Amino acid sequence: MTARRDLYDPGGERYGIPTYPFRLAPDGLATRRQLRARGLRPGGQEIAAQLLWCSRRYQPKRRCGLRVAYLYRIDLAKPVRPMTQAKRAALAKANAARRTCPKCGHDGGYTLPTSLGMCVACADAPALAA
Repeated sequence: MTARRDLYDPGGERYGIPTYPFRLAPDGLATRRQLRARGLRPGGQEIAAQLLWCSRRYQPKRRCGLRVAYLYRIDLAKPVRPMTQAKRAALAKANAARRTCPKCGHDGGYTLPTSLGMCVACADAPALAA
């Protein structure tokens, strides 16, 4: 897939910030996910640039579903804050609540489907009784 010329704007005249097509960003810039993989976070810095690309998966009513990913400077990124015991306990409590069925109170051992609002056994019980 070739890069589209209208998505290449390194000076930022068209989009307001420097814009690059997918996979053509200069070195020294990274997305949030790429920063996280390196153990970093943006740390309050402004968006340095953006990537734009057309996606066939996300097409509204026009031909090109335009997607965006913001880029941050790697040299200004800060290390990720370590997980504290309080955060770890809160996360464990929230995950336990997502696994507990509100109807029977049983821990299903998996995250309950939000479409059912209960465990699969409780959702299937009326169908089996009929």
